[in-house]
Amino acid sequence: MSASASSLRAVDHLVLPTASLGLARNRLTQLGFTVATDARHPFGTENACVYLADSTYLEPLAVADVDECVAAAKAGNVFVARDQAFRFRRGQEGFSGIALASSDAQRDDQFYREAGLSGGPLLTFSRPVTMPDGTSLVASFLLAFAADLRSPDFTFFTCERKNPLPADRSALEAHPNGVCGLSELVFSEPGPADFSSFLHYIVSGETAVASESAVSVDAANVRLTVLDPKATEERLGLRTSTHSRGLRGQAIVFRTRNLDAAHRVLSANAIAFTVRDDRLIVPPAPGQGAVFVFEDIS
Repeated sequence: MSASASSLRAVDHLVLPTASLGLARNRLTQLGFTVATDARHPFGTENACVYLADSTYLEPLAVADVDECVAAAKAGNVFVARDQAFRFRRGQEGFSGIALASSDAQRDDQFYREAGLSGGPLLTFSRPVTMPDGTSLVASFLLAFAADLRSPDFTFFTCERKNPLPADRSALEAHPNGVCGLSELVFSEPGPADFSSFLHYIVSGETAVASESAVSVDAANVRLTVLDPKATEERLGLRTSTHSRGLRGQAIVFRTRNLDAAHRVLSANAIAFTVRDDRLIVPPAPGQGAVFVFEDIS
């Protein structure tokens, strides 16, 4: 295994397609999250991120200009092409990708190619960012993509920041629901064990759980779990197809410092949820493409 894969990788952010940023902003605010200002990519997509105190974040992603997106995909932009493919197959709302933190995306790209896991060419781009105090700067990124052809509805890539954002995002990381980070990311797949090796390669993590119905692999900061349809329904109350194959992002488990705060926010905003195993489970809704699960870290 090459140097790029020898150390445990950390999840950096999650890609959540949505029909519009306004829809996502409204829903996420009702769920008790603080949402950053809208930001435009140079290839036709836009986001409005939710930053968490553990240095991870959510990236609700919308299409700002269809023609720009089509042109970018035709020119070889994997990020846009995979987003378009997801929307065509799965609809406008969902959980479509995981970005892993990287200090050398070019080395990651070489590793993926040597391992037969390349998802396409590297992508480099820059975009303006508005900080909470009103100042603006330019952020630059280099992305390396990995892919398993058996799983067309989910994308993994590494993200290297060429000029990192300021470390202090405290104003954006304070959420009324008490969320302070990510705990677990849940996928559904009829045969979880079939993707154990792929996930191990992607995050260089060790298998933490392995059975016929579930497989978990630990990244540096988040657990990745694949459940079969029966286990998905038992754990999340979510029914999935028993016939379609491939990883599908289904749920995001958040760590909270105060579960009561999340309970109060959800109740006050009339958000439907269930309580199971001392967790609050919120089903998907427009602007929220995955099951959101809130758990207490105390």
